[in-house]
Amino acid sequence: MFAPKAAFSGFSVDDLGKAKEFYGKVLGLKTEEAMSGLRVVLPHGAEVWMYPKDNHEPASYTALNFVVEDIDKAVDALAKQGVKFEHYEGMHQDDQGIARGKEQNMGPNIAWFKDSAGNILAVLES
Repeated sequence: MFAPKAAFSGFSVDDLGKAKEFYGKVLGLKTEEAMSGLRVVLPHGAEVWMYPKDNHEPASYTALNFVVEDIDKAVDALAKQGVKFEHYEGMHQDDQGIARGKEQNMGPNIAWFKDSAGNILAVLES
């Protein structure tokens, strides 16, 4: 029987120093250099591992989602840290970049942004 003792996700970045600065300072998450990469501790103790890749290509999908209680407050706080939110055609986003799916019965309220390596991240309202 398959019985793992733990699990974590990982993705590449082009510069570990910039990733450490972004995830640690901008997002306020605990970071630790480990296994020739960067371990980022997520809420409730989960973690993700980032590794350097010379020919890094940013993820074209949402690599990491952050669940928040109030998306407006989260977007405002991130914007104050210099985060720019993505706007996607057909997603009916407001000026802040928030797709208000709850109000339209079309999923969660969600906003997308990129990390220092161009990987797509999101905040979504619980």
